[in-house]
Amino acid sequence: MPISLADAKDVLDAALSKADEIGRPMNVAVVDGGGHLVAFARQDGAKLGSIDIAVRKARTAVLMATTTEDLGASAAPGGPLFGIEVTNGGLVIFGGGVPLPAAEGQIAGAIGVSAGTVEQDIQVAQAGADAFARRSA
Repeated sequence: MPISLADAKDVLDAALSKADEIGRPMNVAVVDGGGHLVAFARQDGAKLGSIDIAVRKARTAVLMATTTEDLGASAAPGGPLFGIEVTNGGLVIFGGGVPLPAAEGQIAGAIGVSAGTVEQDIQVAQAGADAFARRSA
């Protein structure tokens, strides 16, 4: 089942709340299982160049069915997926993209976050993913 707009808004709100908590304005994108944008927010002061990165992180996470952080480890020089970032219209291979799992091993969508450090992006994306998991439970 694809992510609903209501679920996407909950994911977005949880991520934005975490961004406020850590004091870092963020760009947050939520995509459906096909990688299409469902919800997006850019907080005041978030880096403009990170808008596209947030969307691409979400799209990467759903297309590759893994976090962008984990994909990055496999895509490192000498890794089994080295060079994968140039496929599929440009994937992002650093942290901040997290799939949103649905029932029976399916993926409902993904969240992508950008504008902080990679660690901050991961933390904010995970807050959104955790909200989805609680709602889906």
